[in-house]
Formats: sequence, structure tokens, C-alpha cells
Amino acid sequence: MIRYSVSSSRMRTVGWENNVLEIEFNDHSVYQYYDVTEQEYLNFINSSSLGRALSQLDKVHRYSRIC
Repeated sequence: MIRYSVSSSRMRTVGWENNVLEIEFNDHSVYQYYDVTEQEYLNFINSSSLGRALSQLDKVHRYSRIC
């Protein structure tokens, strides 16, 4: 999956493919969030605070650390 750099105090890169959102955090850990629709991804990536938007996704999507 291709991830792109983001401007965030917690996250380094973000990518989305096949309803999987992948986030690399500043500590280089990588998490995948499952069943994230394209619209949810667009809302997330365009939010004014990625950290706040991620806290909402945490509540409704299953996720796991992959690295």
C-alpha cells in the first residue's frame, strides 16, 4: 500500500486501499483499520485534526498493529 506524508503531531504517513486504512505513527509503528469506506477515508484525511478523526475511527473500526 502506498502511504503519503501527513501533517500531524502523531502520524507520519497514511494510506488507503481496498477499505483498509493504514497509518504509520511517529514511533514507526504501523496500524491497519479495517472496513473503512472511501468516504470515511476522505473525511479522515481532510479533517482539521487527524488525531481527533482517528479517535472516532477507533470506536467503530477493528484495527491491528502490523509493524
